[in-house]
This record gives sequence, structure tokens and C-alpha cells, in this order.
Amino acid sequence: MLAAQGRSPAAEEALEKLCRSYWWPLYGFVRRQGYGPEDAQDLTQGFFARLLERGDLKVVRQEKGRLRSYLLVSLKNFISKERVRARAVKRGEGRPLIPLEELLAREGADREPADTLSPDRIYERRWALTLLEQVLTRLGEEYRAAGNAPLFDRLKELFVEEPGQPSQAAIAGELGMTQNAVKQAFHRLRQRYRVLLREEIAHTVAVPGDVEDELRHLIAVLQT
Repeated sequence: MLAAQGRSPAAEEALEKLCRSYWWPLYGFVRRQGYGPEDAQDLTQGFFARLLERGDLKVVRQEKGRLRSYLLVSLKNFISKERVRARAVKRGEGRPLIPLEELLAREGADREPADTLSPDRIYERRWALTLLEQVLTRLGEEYRAAGNAPLFDRLKELFVEEPGQPSQAAIAGELGMTQNAVKQAFHRLRQRYRVLLREEIAHTVAVPGDVEDELRHLIAVLQT
């Protein structure tokens, strides 16, 4: 994500990915500050617009920082200067990257105990969950490109233990595989998932050595 600098096509694509990746976590932080959905959407949109206008992402690389921490501190500073709702920021061009309807739908389906989490915790948790969603999406795209969509769609259900979760034996019977083959396929899926997770985290840090620290932080966020 730190490749999102400059104005090349690759940089523009990286910028759009950055905005979509961090929109939900940052929007959640703003909402927890007491802003309504529309005001929070305006502030989040304005924050990203300011970020791009000023080229602030260069600072992250220069200071060898972590994008997760940098964006949260920057957002706090931005909000402190935009406290008056009447001045709702609408500097973004075109439609917002994430429509208000989608934001409200995600809030309605949110399982987080928002009333007990601090703004910082909401941001951290949504950052972690969004990152995991991106990794799962990339993994699914790889399996679909290889013609293994049915296998992926069933194996991904094994990632989280939930009531009614299919067993490996059931998946084997459904897909015409042996149980051992399903076990090995799930092992490969998890290995690839770990690789992609580290790749995604590497995109958000300026120093490769920070990847493991960020990974440990992500695990800690999800466990607390």
C-alpha cells in the first residue's frame, strides 16, 4: 500500500485499494466519536481527499512508519480541525468509494459490541477484520482462476468454528474426494492464506522487519 505514491497507473490503483482497505476502519472510528452516518461519511471522504492532496503518504516511507498507526493519528488530527458539523467536508470527487447505504448495511450486520469499544479499539478491530477479508478474497480469486471454486467455497467454512459447520468428511463426500485429500487441501489452503496475509501486511509497512510485529498485533487485536 505504500506504493500508493506518485501519479502512475500503478500508484492510482494502489491509492484506490488503500482507500477501500482503510475506509471501514476509519469510518468506524469517526462514528464512535459521535458523528451520524452522513457526517461520518463526509469526514472520512474529506480525510482521504486531504491525504491525497497533500501527498502525506510519502511521510510514512520517509519516517519508516506503519500505515495503520499513521492513518489513525492523522485522522484524529483531521477531526480536531473539523469539529463543526456544518462544515462537513465534501472535497472528494465523484461518488464516495463506499456508498452510505453499504456503510449502514455493514453497521446493521456488525457483531462488534460497539457500545463497549473505544474509538481506537473499533478502528483496530475493523482494520484487522478488513485485512483478513482482503486476504480471503485474494485466496478465493486464486482458487477460482485455477478452476477450484467449489473446493474453496467449502474449505473456507472451516476457518471459523461455527454451529452447523461441515466436517471434512462431509465435504469429501460432497466433492467426491477422500477425507485425507480434503485434509491435505485444507492444509495447503491455510499455508497459502498465511503467505498472502504476510504479503498484505508488508504493503502497509515501510520496513520489512515490521511485518512480524504487525502480524502479532493483528492477532492480539482479534483475541482481545
